[in-house]
Amino acid sequence: GEPEPLANEALGEGGFIHTSDGAIALGQPESASTWFPVNDHPSDKATYDFEITVPEGLTAVSNGVPGGKSSADGWTTWKWSERAPMASYLSFVVIGELRVTTGKHKGRPVYSAIDADVPEGAADESIEDTVEVADYLETVFGPYPFEAYGGGVVSDSRIRYALETQSRPVYSVSFFRQGVNTEVVAHELAHQWFGDSVSLNRWGDIWLNEGFATYAEWLWTEHRGGRSAEESFIDRYHGSSTQLWRTPPGRPGVENLFSNSVYQRGGMTVHALRVAVGDDAFFKILKTWAAEKRNGNGTTAEFVALAERVSGKKLDALFDAWLYGTERPAEPKPL
Repeated sequence: GEPEPLANEALGEGGFIHTSDGAIALGQPESASTWFPVNDHPSDKATYDFEITVPEGLTAVSNGVPGGKSSADGWTTWKWSERAPMASYLSFVVIGELRVTTGKHKGRPVYSAIDADVPEGAADESIEDTVEVADYLETVFGPYPFEAYGGGVVSDSRIRYALETQSRPVYSVSFFRQGVNTEVVAHELAHQWFGDSVSLNRWGDIWLNEGFATYAEWLWTEHRGGRSAEESFIDRYHGSSTQLWRTPPGRPGVENLFSNSVYQRGGMTVHALRVAVGDDAFFKILKTWAAEKRNGNGTTAEFVALAERVSGKKLDALFDAWLYGTERPAEPKPL
């Protein structure tokens, strides 16, 4: 295979781009095949070793555990290793003049890098909270699934999103222009369990990624003393547009793969499940799913079956209404 640029009519461009001082390879759902030959689908996971050779003075950051660097003849080779199976779109590289911080947490390396032209402040403080957020999410989802922590912040107008690149999410600087933002950190770190460790078997089930990551934002906000997850649910349940209810998050189609419905209705589906089965069963469902599917793939049907098994309740009607209906469901009640 010969990597080349991609342009999807419905989903736009993704992948390898040149920057003023280096390059970035990043994107969803298609990006990996723009910089190395690969079957670029989340059902085909693999472990990865990276060796990235760049002009001396530049930093090259990728997934997993840093393996050191070596220099010769004006070039530096950076090594990285991701030993947990990874969907190809979760691989990334950021090359440039970067502000790097390193450390250790629970015996794992912490490695974060921020574009040098990003003013010191909100972005640095937000990324510094990565391990605190990850530790909280462990109490909700179970053990952190990877061998490294960290984050990257890029300043390029073509990247206006954050992405859950495995073990080290990458964020657009735009998320931190209004100040410290740990909600987006919670969202991308939740994906380390839901999306990365437990990956999609098909893109049509993307609510399994985005619904749980959205709900993690609500949980984190509550944990930090903000409004409760219930209040976040009510706000969206009563305040969402008609279009959101017309778009089923469990069957979004290519044109709505990253629609508001997938995120917000997906998050509301998670809360509806919580109300229906109660907190004890709900949090057991989350931890059981993350544990039983670790390093693998999952589908909506498998999640529904697991939720029914753990809770002992019949949940077809609930998931049908929240994931596949085209009208606003009734407010959830305990079953």
